[in-house]
Amino acid sequence: MIHPDAEEARHGEIIDRVRSIVEGGGGRWIGVDDWGRRKLAYEIDHQTEAHYYVLGLDSEPAPLDEATRVLAITDGVMRFMATLRPKQSRKAAGGDETATDQRSEAQAPA
Repeated sequence: MIHPDAEEARHGEIIDRVRSIVEGGGGRWIGVDDWGRRKLAYEIDHQTEAHYYVLGLDSEPAPLDEATRVLAITDGVMRFMATLRPKQSRKAAGGDETATDQRSEAQAPA
């Protein structure tokens, strides 16, 4: 979730930074799903709305840890969460469900 007052260019910078971390660590970038501006269930820092993105990626733990560290200290990022998607979702998203050996496919809403 990105702060509602952040400019569009800043949104792109944040997403590009996460993508470069993932790809630099040998991970695979699946894509970005822009959910747009939405009302929050509860206020965060006196804000009632945020811009939602779902980032799809397939990565080893180290680059994912670095991406979450960067998101935690980045101005404009209100909340984020990395989750492991079920195998059915991986196949539906174009991922290869047989190639998951030691890798984890995560969605990281930012």
